[in-house]
Amino acid sequence: MSSEKDLVLEFTNNISIKFNNYNLIHMALIHPSYSQEKSAVGNNQRLEFLGDAVLNFVVAEYLYNNYEEKAEGDLTKIRARVVCERSLTEVARTIDLGKYLLLGKGEEMSGGRKRKSILADAVESVIGAIYLDQGYEKAAEFILIYLKGLIKEASQGDYYDYKSRLQELVQGKNKQNVYYEIINESGPAHAKVFVAGVYYQGQLLETGSGKSKKEAEQKAAEAVLNDDQVLKCLDKVLRNETL
Repeated sequence: MSSEKDLVLEFTNNISIKFNNYNLIHMALIHPSYSQEKSAVGNNQRLEFLGDAVLNFVVAEYLYNNYEEKAEGDLTKIRARVVCERSLTEVARTIDLGKYLLLGKGEEMSGGRKRKSILADAVESVIGAIYLDQGYEKAAEFILIYLKGLIKEASQGDYYDYKSRLQELVQGKNKQNVYYEIINESGPAHAKVFVAGVYYQGQLLETGSGKSKKEAEQKAAEAVLNDDQVLKCLDKVLRNETL
């Protein structure tokens, strides 16, 4: 038995799932840097794509069935808070996923095993592998074991400032982030009022005003998160859907 196979099987034991198809979970742990270096057949990116879809559906279904009092906009906000790089990184660390990733030497040397984006993507790859090998129910069980607590926490209120929440929503699915610009300021020096715009890919999403630039930016981010139509459109863009 190869040391690589030993590592993969140790991981399956760690998450208490016995795979019927070893190749699926093996592929889920192969980072693109490893496949390029080893001239391997593939990597975990396709599984990541599938796992992302399964993850979003499972969380959406759970929210729909368990939070009947929440409106669509609230459900979207909760899901965005849960299905993001930060929470998936926490899952990865809980199951010690970084230890089992197959990385290229360059990625290994640059700290890839602890990189949030790599860990979050790998969690989605593992979910994709579980779904293909074990079916929807097992994938949902795996997801909710690690995310149910965070769902409950997210449903009870706001724990991050608006800018951080909006950043998590965007960067959880896209490496680009929103950015802010002060588009107007008025009033005397001792009582200025600033207007900030929050943009994504060159598009103005919302504006906000405040007595400081930071307050104006917070208000702009808050406006995005509180506007169901803007939030829905942004969600579609992040998922590469047609508006």
